[in-house]
Amino acid sequence: MTDPVGKLPSQLDQLPDRDPEETAEWAASVDAVSEHAGTHRAEYLLRRTLQHAEDAGLALPRLLETDYVNTIPTSAEPAIEGDEELERKITAWNRWNAAAMVTRGSKHGVGGHIATFASAAWLYETGFNHFFRGKEQDGSGDQLYIQGHASPGIYARAFLDGRLSEQQLDHFRQEAGGNGLPSYPHPRRLPWLWEFPTVSMGLGPLSAIYQARFNRYLTNRGIKDVSSSHVWAFLGDGEMDEPESTAALALASREGLDNLTFVINCNLQRLDGPVRANFKIVQELEAQFRGAGWNVVKSLWGNAWDELFQLDTNGALVRRIREVPDAQIQTYQTRDAAYIREHFFAGDPALVQLGKSLSDDKIIECFQLSRGGHEPRKVYAAYKAALAHKGAPTVILAQTVKGFTLGEGFASKNANHQMKKLTVDEFKNMRDLLELPIKDSDFVDGQVPYGHPGADSPEVRYLQERRAALGGPAPARRTQPLPALPEAAAKTFAAFDKGSGSQSVATTMAFVRLAKDLMRDKTSGKRWVPIVPDEARTFGMESLFPALGIYSPKGQTYEPVDRDQLMYYREAKDGQILNEGITEAGSMADFIAAASSYATHGETMIPFYIFYSMFGWQRTADQMWQLGDQLGKGFLIGATAGRTTLTGEGLQHADGHSPMIAATNPAALTYDPAFAYEVAAIVKDGLRRMYGEAAPGEDSNVFYYLTVYNEPMPQPAKPEGVDEGIVKGLYRFNTSESAGLSVASDAPRTQLMSSGTAIHWALKAQRLLSEEWGVAADVWSATSWTELRRDALESDAALLRGEERTPYVRQALEGVTSPVLAVTDYMRQVPDQIAQWVEQDYTSLGADGFGLSDTRDAARRHFGVDAESIVVAALAQLARRGEVSAAAVKEAREKYGL
Repeated sequence: MTDPVGKLPSQLDQLPDRDPEETAEWAASVDAVSEHAGTHRAEYLLRRTLQHAEDAGLALPRLLETDYVNTIPTSAEPAIEGDEELERKITAWNRWNAAAMVTRGSKHGVGGHIATFASAAWLYETGFNHFFRGKEQDGSGDQLYIQGHASPGIYARAFLDGRLSEQQLDHFRQEAGGNGLPSYPHPRRLPWLWEFPTVSMGLGPLSAIYQARFNRYLTNRGIKDVSSSHVWAFLGDGEMDEPESTAALALASREGLDNLTFVINCNLQRLDGPVRANFKIVQELEAQFRGAGWNVVKSLWGNAWDELFQLDTNGALVRRIREVPDAQIQTYQTRDAAYIREHFFAGDPALVQLGKSLSDDKIIECFQLSRGGHEPRKVYAAYKAALAHKGAPTVILAQTVKGFTLGEGFASKNANHQMKKLTVDEFKNMRDLLELPIKDSDFVDGQVPYGHPGADSPEVRYLQERRAALGGPAPARRTQPLPALPEAAAKTFAAFDKGSGSQSVATTMAFVRLAKDLMRDKTSGKRWVPIVPDEARTFGMESLFPALGIYSPKGQTYEPVDRDQLMYYREAKDGQILNEGITEAGSMADFIAAASSYATHGETMIPFYIFYSMFGWQRTADQMWQLGDQLGKGFLIGATAGRTTLTGEGLQHADGHSPMIAATNPAALTYDPAFAYEVAAIVKDGLRRMYGEAAPGEDSNVFYYLTVYNEPMPQPAKPEGVDEGIVKGLYRFNTSESAGLSVASDAPRTQLMSSGTAIHWALKAQRLLSEEWGVAADVWSATSWTELRRDALESDAALLRGEERTPYVRQALEGVTSPVLAVTDYMRQVPDQIAQWVEQDYTSLGADGFGLSDTRDAARRHFGVDAESIVVAALAQLARRGEVSAAAVKEAREKYGL
């Protein structure tokens, strides 16, 4: 039978049509409307029908794009519950002071950005006046991810509110003296104001999604009910190019995060030009977000456009708006009415006629002044709609003009991101436009004054009353003294002191066992947040699945395939494990939310994130800086670490550098433990420092990075008196004599200093040196090359202050006269961090270069770090000192086939 509907094959052809004639009638109706009333009318009717079907709850796919018009009609906008005139004045003062602060700072050459806040002022001010909840009611409030380049406007508001002084504004981007303001949102630099560092673009939107998700996690697990907290992320349309910006959109909709709103400032400009010069970024973003399941609210045009749309009876105006590329819209902002009439109102006769009916003033008002993001009622309506929508997150696409109110020299200019100041005349024009009571005589020696209506003015009183009603100042970071978490039972850590006997255990397994025991603690166990991107079974964590449960807001709606097994896959609404799938970026965003929960929600959480070490610091190091900036705490665990331990996996999996990258981060305490008891000692001290009683002078706002290995090895018993050395980074594990090796009393001696799995090669080399070459060797465990270096740097700084202080590495090696040979499974730069402070003859071995696929033994021989290579290097070092013959070095090379 011939299909009466479609001329081309359709996926609907494979489904039965119980009434083909009715189907044909519907198609004929569409054809008839198109023919007699025009395609615009047919499109309108079909969209109306689809919208009606969606409202009726019919399960139809949604359109990915709508017309280039506002989602909320003017007639449906709710009235603003407040004093709109006072709010206009408040916003005017903030616009002025933001521009003044950056301009005044420009004489010092420190830069700053004016145009971004100028475009987004009403997006922030409407939220501060009516929506953003402070922390003084429940300790959590809303979480605000402020667009980094808009920071001057936030400082200006804090100045109006009395939270900042003129002196502080005049130290914008001048922090060295201790009284300045950071250029962008930065909790570590201004911890009472900023909660989230956002200027590394793309990380703000990603983190906002996982923060909203973590809020649900806290609530569902019964830690704290934060269901009233809303996450607001303020983003730029150019920022959405970053892959991280859209990486987790599906997660947000999949988990129904209606506690999340993205506000994207669509001023159509990147840092150096149009976002989509030949296209339309708003339409692209709408399709992307709607396709991912988000609720989309477009606020594009101001009230002045209402008249034009009412005159558009055949859809010519709407079609034209949709086809004009963004760069041309930007050009209209800078040209006169004649240009706009000639280039926009052209082509379609109905459009030409519409243009003729409009005055020049009307055209200028619409195309240069009337944007949805610049009209508080439009913004208010969009925010109301976002909070009212349930079951999915909302994105608000607000169209603005970059540099709005700053004058013709700024508005929509490609270079306005780099423009740091206004002239006095430009400020006077801005003053007149904003109707501010600032006199010409206030400009002293050509310097723009700050403006303030007075601490008891109607504007300031209104601002403070609105913030009091919403729960206090915002943005604000509040840290209240939290009780130290009770120490876990000593036996939990002591269990690793006796070693594993003849059983071989990898340090990865040792950490997982320790974490499992700590999570059983009746008081602090629930505070742990285990995070894994995928391959939990690779790390031996599958035993945690049935015991702790994998977090899912839906619980488990299916019967798992391994339900009859002991370690089955169990999801639960109150599950403790965050099993993210294959996303290191998402896992780090999880970690950051948990790591800073002590400040965000006043709830101490202990996250640990375990991952392939190769896919941590090199892939998501930017987020690890974000973690440090946000003063986050917790344990990062780089598992399957080292360049040669992951047999057969090859270059992409061979980590020879993560401790070096981690060493660049001042907030990261980096450890490369060799034995299970070292893992336990480091974790114990980390819990004390971050969550217990930090020692005087210790910064508790740090995080730990531990590298652990998948190579099963016998775990030795813990020697006496090594705890301090484990934490500080170095201790002597044994001597040739204590290892039971027979050496002459006058035998040449060397010091083998190693970290992580390399200590096992050093121990074998120690035996070979004794038994085959008559050389005594002491073996040292360097648990942290980085902490040794930092201690030495602090000692050097103390000496410059006139204080006497000896680096710990020198203290540990005091009295040692023999040479030191350092070896790791990482590049030589890792142990070479301490070279300048080792007074003994010092050299190193490491796995430099690209990784490769092979067995562990073959890879170690390739890099020259196996036991035999260590022996030859030690003999060569002694030969240079004249303590063994050069012939012995040649003999050893030949003996071992090197």
